[in-house]
Amino acid sequence: MSLDVHSWPATYGEESQPRMGFFTDTSICIGCKACEVACKEWNQIPMSMKGFTGNSYDNTIALGASTWRHVAFVEQRVPAGIEDGSSLVHAAGRSEAIDAGVQTYQEGDGFRWLMASDVCKHCTEAACLEVCPTGALFRTEYGTVVVQEDVCNGCGYCVPACPFGVLDQREEDGRVWKCTLCYDRLKDGLEPACAKACPTDSIQFGELTDLRARAEQRLEQLQQAGQKNAQLYLADEDDGIGGAGAFFLLLDDPEVYGLPPDPVDTRRDLGSIWAAAGAAAAALGVGLAAAVFGGRP
Repeated sequence: MSLDVHSWPATYGEESQPRMGFFTDTSICIGCKACEVACKEWNQIPMSMKGFTGNSYDNTIALGASTWRHVAFVEQRVPAGIEDGSSLVHAAGRSEAIDAGVQTYQEGDGFRWLMASDVCKHCTEAACLEVCPTGALFRTEYGTVVVQEDVCNGCGYCVPACPFGVLDQREEDGRVWKCTLCYDRLKDGLEPACAKACPTDSIQFGELTDLRARAEQRLEQLQQAGQKNAQLYLADEDDGIGGAGAFFLLLDDPEVYGLPPDPVDTRRDLGSIWAAAGAAAAALGVGLAAAVFGGRP
């Protein structure tokens, strides 16, 4: 694999394929974790049980070298007041539900669950790929970003470069691992294992342009149904990473799900930073020269 395979589709020519990706509709995620299990089974990923945080039923906590899919569980209280126009009887019922604890997974019983299956975003502007010195990270003919574990030297440069904290090193050998969007399955015309296993079709796989159009329709449907905070996350090509190959429909702000609200390619400001550093160094040099030679007769 050539070390300069960073862009898509130009570097692949006739071998390039339509850009593929994930659209995750969190409004229909039931938290079953079938995606996590399917991902581990297909990719032969080691067990990564981390225990419970005490804040939710989440037992994998975050993405990591041995957790390429992570289902977030977010527990929210639903206000028991009547500002939303509900009747006094209904408001009282909701208050009782809050006192009694979690009743159901549905909204309107005092609590609601926000569940979302997180994954590598396969960024358009992928800082991890650009900082990799060995070419272990490359962009495939499908526009996805993949790690070649047999090329990774464990330098770890890509880990802080990722604005989402996706990349992680295994303690055993220091190499970096993450979602490949089932590159091996894609090459055989198969759907990624996680999307194949999802029973509610919360994880949808396909050509990115088609998925974005489908997501816009679903967003409009939810907003018309009263989900005022529903929003698309990482579907905009003008955002800080040029859009993502894996984007989400969220029912609340990204921070609620543990996602950065405005992620930016970590290399974006490097040019201006180095320019400012160079200017400062030059000014310091001039100042030192003036101090040394300025007072001489």
